[in-house]
Amino acid sequence: MTASPPGTARRSALRIAWVILRFRLDQIPRDLGLPLAALPAPLRILLALLALFPAGRRPGPERLRLAIEALGPIFVKFGQLLSSRPDLLTPAYAASLKKLQDQVTPIDESLARRTLEGALGGPLEGFFETFEATPLASASIAQVHGATLLDGEAVVVKLRRPGIERTIADDLALLRTLAQALLRVWPEARRLRPQEVVEDYAVTITGELDLLAEAANTSQLRRNFRASPLLYVPKVHWPLCREDVLVLERITATPIGDLEALRAAGTNFEVLANRGVETFFTQVFEDNFFHADMHPGNIFVDLTNPADPSYIAIDCAIIGTLTEVDQDYLARNLLAFFNQDYAEVARLHVASGWVPPHTDAAAFERVIREVCEPLFEKPLAEISFGHFLLTLFDTARAFDMTVQPQLVLLQKTLLNIEGLGRQLYPELDLWKTAKPFMERWLARQLNPLNRVRRTLTPVLEAAQRLPGLPEREATRDEKIAALEREIEALRQLKPGPWAPVLAGLTALGLGGALLAGAPAAPVGVATLGLGLALTILSRRHS
Repeated sequence: MTASPPGTARRSALRIAWVILRFRLDQIPRDLGLPLAALPAPLRILLALLALFPAGRRPGPERLRLAIEALGPIFVKFGQLLSSRPDLLTPAYAASLKKLQDQVTPIDESLARRTLEGALGGPLEGFFETFEATPLASASIAQVHGATLLDGEAVVVKLRRPGIERTIADDLALLRTLAQALLRVWPEARRLRPQEVVEDYAVTITGELDLLAEAANTSQLRRNFRASPLLYVPKVHWPLCREDVLVLERITATPIGDLEALRAAGTNFEVLANRGVETFFTQVFEDNFFHADMHPGNIFVDLTNPADPSYIAIDCAIIGTLTEVDQDYLARNLLAFFNQDYAEVARLHVASGWVPPHTDAAAFERVIREVCEPLFEKPLAEISFGHFLLTLFDTARAFDMTVQPQLVLLQKTLLNIEGLGRQLYPELDLWKTAKPFMERWLARQLNPLNRVRRTLTPVLEAAQRLPGLPEREATRDEKIAALEREIEALRQLKPGPWAPVLAGLTALGLGGALLAGAPAAPVGVATLGLGLALTILSRRHS
């Protein structure tokens, strides 16, 4: 993405100030009942002065939505997140922000046609039998049109907004400036790692601009669930896809936010809500490839059998993944919370590096217990898992707990899923659905045969690669360099109790082949690599 020129962040800050005044957002905190007494005196005086001027005829919820639209795609994304959490807003504000999911002001019809024809390289009639000029949906980065292919198949055409790259570059420049300013005026903000979070989000939203990447994500998610009744993902029509154009199979289903239609169809909301949770955990732990933009505008319900409903997902631009280490620690933390094992929670936070190694584990455990015990006095179905995590993170601030950028998308998606599930089925017990899933997943991970397989696979791959040294006599330095590269890649592996035995056998048995003649040297290098890698594992295990 092209870097923004100097002064962009300043202009963006002025734009925000103008939008606040233009849409009189100063009145919204009062509408939402937010406490204003804690604000600095100059700001309270400014709000009091602004209140003397009329706010116009539009109601507050509409003004907030229009202001977010005016601020640009990044702010629209935040508004979409808020729209899925009616527990944080009044019903009127939540209903208004829902329009940000697929009712952003569309681009001009003639501009849309010219942009699409330029991307495809010819008139639309050469690619489509019919094309609907009025978009079916319009979001912050792209809009979607209905069409039929020349063979009559119904499709949807997603078109990226012209000039959106520059707009996003400007918004990111502002966010970077705000992150730096936050660190200067509030030293404690280093725990939040705002600059890393902004850069992580920059990678995400920049990737969202490439519709070819979204097409690839869509195909992968479709493959992951091709044999599952939980989720359906539309087919990609690759010949018509470009960096700014995506063509997908058109689906017929009910939007997840249309509760009246779902009720009229006799939908089993309990099954639907629980399947949403199961789908989320399947993506995170089974596939390690999860849809990270699960707001209601991207989710539909297949009501072919209302008693046994399933989901349809679109807009796979934002996809999240976790490392094996993060997966393991996350699963163990969740189960420890479910079991109220606070000592294990404290130990895992230290072991994973989420809190510093010098943390007093006993004191950390005591604070976690003080936060969690009152919550667990309630029925689990009444505990908001998302709010629980946010409360825990806030409490852990005293122990210098840092935000993990790689988990930000996961946390956001979990909040979306729980908020959506509670809308569908207020009695949703996310804990009840998640706990057995986590137990089964960890049981498979801890199976000795699976652990051996996961550990030996990269080791054997390394051994296969090492004999690929040139046929000529490799120098000692070349062999050592090759070993170092492979062993470094193995350092992240987790040891097992069998590692010392294998390490001794391999290292002592054939390690000396490093000094052997040319014909035997590759085998010796490979075997020594295996021996050294297992030796490292055994040392880490001890």
